[in-house]
Amino acid sequence: MKILVLAWEFPPRIVGGIARHVAELYPEIVQLNHDIHLITVEFGSAPAYEKVEGLKIYRVPVAPHDNFFEWVKNMNRSMQSHAQKLINNMGTFDLIHAHDWLVAESAIALKHQYKIPLVATIHATEYGRHNGIHNQTQAHVFYHEANLIYNAWRVIVCSNYMRQEIHQVFHCPWDKIDIVYNGIRAEKKQHPPYFDKMEFRRKYAADDEKIIYYVGRMTYEKGIQVLLNAAPQILRATGGKAKFVIIGGGDTHAMKVQAGRLGIWDRCYFTGFMSEEDLNKFQTIADCAVFPSLYEPFGIVALESFASKVPVVVSNAGGLPEVVQHNKTGITTYANDYNSLAWGILQVLQNPDYAQILVKNAYQDLKDRFRWGDLAKQTEAVYTHILKERRQITWE
Repeated sequence: MKILVLAWEFPPRIVGGIARHVAELYPEIVQLNHDIHLITVEFGSAPAYEKVEGLKIYRVPVAPHDNFFEWVKNMNRSMQSHAQKLINNMGTFDLIHAHDWLVAESAIALKHQYKIPLVATIHATEYGRHNGIHNQTQAHVFYHEANLIYNAWRVIVCSNYMRQEIHQVFHCPWDKIDIVYNGIRAEKKQHPPYFDKMEFRRKYAADDEKIIYYVGRMTYEKGIQVLLNAAPQILRATGGKAKFVIIGGGDTHAMKVQAGRLGIWDRCYFTGFMSEEDLNKFQTIADCAVFPSLYEPFGIVALESFASKVPVVVSNAGGLPEVVQHNKTGITTYANDYNSLAWGILQVLQNPDYAQILVKNAYQDLKDRFRWGDLAKQTEAVYTHILKERRQITWE
């Protein structure tokens, strides 16, 4: 198969989880003897064209604009124009695969212009992030999501939870939606073998303090405020011997105000952006990873902690309970319930042998359920199904 992929983020441009998903899935599909061409956005000094693990990557310029939605329109024009050049030069594609609403306009236009079946992966929805559509901005995103889902031959989602959401919110037929989990290359999660762990650890906590951390986007839906509300209970139970490390760039003002109001300011460390090299080191000295999301389609951060061999505590929001099996590969707690979250974290901190059993099981689960090679075959099966149906119809 010859497949055109459209994604608005791809390394080194990393905004959320799409970049890693696309970068790790498609080399595995290439290994299945498919010809993959990916169009994405130019970024820094990254080359306009390169071939990585067999994946052909084209980075297109996008005219800047102060309004994000206008910038998205410019991006789609650029993507569509470049795709047209590729088709003129090397022939058409068997399929177009679009990742999320931001590339919907170009994907849909190319579908109709060249009569190419379109498959869409929906990684998250505006409705889910905000528990409904409440203003014009959200309605704009919702419209493009709905249009992409409607125009897609099939829709791929990352969890059973997301299948339910797409079916109910967008009235998408149940049998049009395929579930393919996110994955991870666990073997690539390398921890530096030689560095002074104690010296590095002292940058974040005292020798006798437990380190509880969150890594990810600084948004309300990620539930960091719930972790901060749980912190006083954890501190009381540990005699004050705990440090809460919040990792990630973005606006943390409200969280810092909350920490001050709770009287835990000196127990919190807001690191801002942390390089991958430092994060790899950090995860070797941390005691517990916490992801208390209010909305989470899947939770690839949990897989990254599995791969880092750190005990994981999550909420039961969205797809997280499908990823983290309670009392086997981690602990799931009630979403938006700081008492439940505090209980889960203390289970890990106060029972180190139990925590290590969770770590061992979680690492094995990566091999059993979240290998990109297996997930690539599942994606290939979706492609094959579409092309079989395409051969049976006349596209007027």
